[in-house]
Amino acid sequence: MKPDFEKGDGLLPVIVRDADTNEVLMLAYMNEEALKLTQETGYAHYFSRSRNKLWKKGESSGHTQEVQDILIDCDGDTILLKVKQNGLACHTGRKSCFFTKLQTGEVILDKEKEIEYNFVDKLYHTLLDRKNADPKTSYVSSLYFKGENSFLKKIAEEAAEFCFAVKDNDKKEIIYEAADLAFHTLIALAYKNIHPQAVLEELKRREGVSGIEEKRNRKK
Repeated sequence: MKPDFEKGDGLLPVIVRDADTNEVLMLAYMNEEALKLTQETGYAHYFSRSRNKLWKKGESSGHTQEVQDILIDCDGDTILLKVKQNGLACHTGRKSCFFTKLQTGEVILDKEKEIEYNFVDKLYHTLLDRKNADPKTSYVSSLYFKGENSFLKKIAEEAAEFCFAVKDNDKKEIIYEAADLAFHTLIALAYKNIHPQAVLEELKRREGVSGIEEKRNRKK
């Protein structure tokens, strides 16, 4: 049986299991290209829905997954990877991504180490974590708790303040307000589970394309 990517609109869920212990490490997604790369290289590759791009597990952290076996379920719409996990599977620094009990919120796996990510990626994951934090103790959580209008209003306010800083030609204030605008924009992206890398990929796509032509194509 072959994977039926049409069932998942081009993406299929992938359950990742430790080949030695059978512990479930994580859940990810693959498109056909990611599966092909995984088979060709022997290392797990996935498709990030938040970044809208292919990625190799461990490409930045070094915590790669050597694939020992690939199985497909009876419906052809779910993939199981048996892997040798080099290092840790979870971005939080834990062996598995499944470490929190749903009913109580109890954390059952301790963090083993800090995984080094670039600053924007680290900030993005911090913002994701704030979705489940106490709104009484976290500014970001309080914005999420109040709903979209709360942080969308802040984005509008920060955009206006950035414009005023540029108009006043105050370099220090321009940097400060740009940081505020970027931060609140990242809050909105995290709310929608869109990794900032997806924005960078869109900018890369436009490289070498006239702004006038790009706008014309967008209307089409």
